[in-house]
Amino acid sequence: MNIRQAQLKDSFALSALLAELGYGGTESFMERRLLQLMADPDEMLLVAEHGQNVLGFLSLHFIPQLALAGDFARISYFCIAEGERSKGVGQQLLQYAEEMAQQRGCDRMEVHCHEGRIKANHFYAREGYTESPSYLIKKLSAAH
Repeated sequence: MNIRQAQLKDSFALSALLAELGYGGTESFMERRLLQLMADPDEMLLVAEHGQNVLGFLSLHFIPQLALAGDFARISYFCIAEGERSKGVGQQLLQYAEEMAQQRGCDRMEVHCHEGRIKANHFYAREGYTESPSYLIKKLSAAH
C-alpha cells in the first residue's frame, strides 16, 4: 500500500468514497474542490492506494493556536472503501496523518465523528482518541 497526496486524477474515486459516507453528488464540484485543497498550505489530502486502486482518503487541516504552544490537526473527512475496511488500511493512513501532524508542530489531533457512525467511533477509540466537549454549530446561509 502507498500513501500519497491526492491528485486531480483521484476525483472520481474520492466522489465514490464520499458517497459511501452519505455525501452523494460531489462529482460536479470535486475537481474544483481538489484544486482548492491542494493549493492550501494548511491542508493535506492523503490517499491510500494499492496499485491504481484508491483504497481510502483522509483530509487533514493544520490549525495554529493563539493561546497554546502546539498547533492541532483536524481530520475533516476520512473514508476507507467498504471492501477494504478492517484490513489495517485505515490504521496505517491515520498513523501517517498523525506523523505528518507532528512534523508540522501539532501536539494533538481532533476529529468530529457523528455518534451514529458506531464502527468509526470504535475505531477512533482503539486508536487512542477520547471524547471532548461538543461543538456548537450555526448554519450560515449560502453565499449568493
